[in-house]
Amino acid sequence: MSRRPMIAPSLLSADFARLAEETARIADADWVHVDVMDAHFVPNLTLGEPVVKAIQAVSPVPLDCHLMITDPERWAPAYAELGARNVTVHAEACTGDPRDLARDLKAAGALAGLALKPGTPLAQYLDVLPAFDTLLVMSVEPGFGGQSFMPEVLDKVREARRLVDTGHLQLLVEIDGGINADTIEVAAEAGVDMFVAGSAVYGAADPSAAIAALRAQAARSFPTA
Repeated sequence: MSRRPMIAPSLLSADFARLAEETARIADADWVHVDVMDAHFVPNLTLGEPVVKAIQAVSPVPLDCHLMITDPERWAPAYAELGARNVTVHAEACTGDPRDLARDLKAAGALAGLALKPGTPLAQYLDVLPAFDTLLVMSVEPGFGGQSFMPEVLDKVREARRLVDTGHLQLLVEIDGGINADTIEVAAEAGVDMFVAGSAVYGAADPSAAIAALRAQAARSFPTA
């Protein structure tokens, strides 16, 4: 996979009453990040499969579904079947072998992602990561938008980047939580490929310009070779 900064605006920061228009405002993003919360795995409740299906029908960019839900083995494949480009489940929520779920997601047509909470060690899941296409490192506690970036998680990013660069893993390294103009460069320097940004994009007067600015900032910290 080529190293270039990729931006995934988070719909969690968008106007939920105007989701079709809100996806149109970010047509030059790489993915659109869709947070699915069930009020069980995390205390908040957002949206589910019917709304994601409606977003998929109108979105000009691929969907990046981040499932913060219990029992992902039961529910996650449906998000792949409706056409999401990437479906990410939390390692902490899996009750069986995450590799089995990764196979199910890929069979349904999506990339398979594994998310880790800030306190979850990367080493605990190194044996299952080869089955996945993306690794989502949470830089805030999952469940709420607007939290501050936790720089201590970048050690996980650096280790994942090292394993990708040495050929031990083949995946996109994604980060979610507190990404903005003040944090994106340090995240890029640590080895992130895909940056989830919420209020930094949707809180801007011009989301398209915000995406371009974030992408340019991240590129300055990417290797030139």
